[in-house]
Amino acid sequence: MKKVLTLLFTFALAFSLAMPVFAQDAPAAGQDTAAPKAEKKEKKAKKAKKSKKEKKEAKTDEMK
Repeated sequence: MKKVLTLLFTFALAFSLAMPVFAQDAPAAGQDTAAPKAEKKEKKAKKAKKSKKEKKEAKTDEMK
């Protein structure tokens, strides 16, 4: 009997720890999850280009 109760409590504990996973919203059907990653990469690339341009302009200003 003790083993049965132990198993029951073990499953109850494991299920309670897993509840946040079941509570998460699923992505909408047809929604592309890769698109935000691509947008982030584009923004990062633009930011890097802008940073390089600003550094180059700063160097030319120093030379003057």
